[in-house]
Amino acid sequence: MAVQQAVVSHLPATSVTPKTVQYRLGRFVLYIILLGLSILFLIPVYMVLVTSFKSLDQVSISTMWDFPSRFTWESIRKAADQLAPSFFNSVVLVLPATIISAIAGSLNGYVFAKWRFRGANLLFTLILFGMFIPYQAVLIPLVKFLQWADLYGSLNGLILTHIVYGLPITTLIFRNYYAKIPTELVEAGLLDGGGFFSLYLYVILPLSVPAFVVVIIWQFTQIWNEFLFGVTITSVDSRPMTVALQNLSGSQIVEWNVQMAGAFLTALPTLLVYIILGRYFIRGLLAGSVKG
Repeated sequence: MAVQQAVVSHLPATSVTPKTVQYRLGRFVLYIILLGLSILFLIPVYMVLVTSFKSLDQVSISTMWDFPSRFTWESIRKAADQLAPSFFNSVVLVLPATIISAIAGSLNGYVFAKWRFRGANLLFTLILFGMFIPYQAVLIPLVKFLQWADLYGSLNGLILTHIVYGLPITTLIFRNYYAKIPTELVEAGLLDGGGFFSLYLYVILPLSVPAFVVVIIWQFTQIWNEFLFGVTITSVDSRPMTVALQNLSGSQIVEWNVQMAGAFLTALPTLLVYIILGRYFIRGLLAGSVKG
């Protein structure tokens, strides 16, 4: 007991300095601001969810903030029935478009990062220029090309469009990621007799998981939520979910509960992707950002 008291008596006394108080106060204010911004951001989500579980007779401006007097799944069932065909169209669209654009962007990034050639910087700049071309600027020539290629009005034409439009951003992400991989790994593979594709498959690709996660999440979200190409290029039978959601508005009366339920169902896949892969998305963005 005496030994314990002696040890305690020699421990340094903790003191709260003005700098510590200022730091804690700053953190508290920061948390309050972040909490307020989070609540502000979640207000539309609250409105969508609350309205989705209301019947049509409960939907009005005066009661839009109120909880449903009785919860009903009728709005969600009705929206799901009308969106089901377009949901499968969106799945058929987003999976190949995301995977192919990710693989093509990975190969492009590999070339620009590890296989230098004359005019590489100019070609890379021209590819990146595609990121800044608005959809509306290429809509007419795009439709003309798809008509010439007999792809207009089909999901195949929309898949090709998203693959091409996704190449600039996927190339940029992979190129910046591969630039941080030591070139000595590629040189060692060359000394062992590796070629272009064997080096990619056995050296580069196993190290590419963080970059693939970032690109897949990005492309999945962009393609799933896109509307303009979907409403312009596809026909009635091949329209994606975002276009079908717009068609829920009707012409005579707007069933806001059904539209809100449809909006929730349309946003649910991307929400699940971020919930499942969100932490890997942040890691992938930061991976390779610091060399060494």
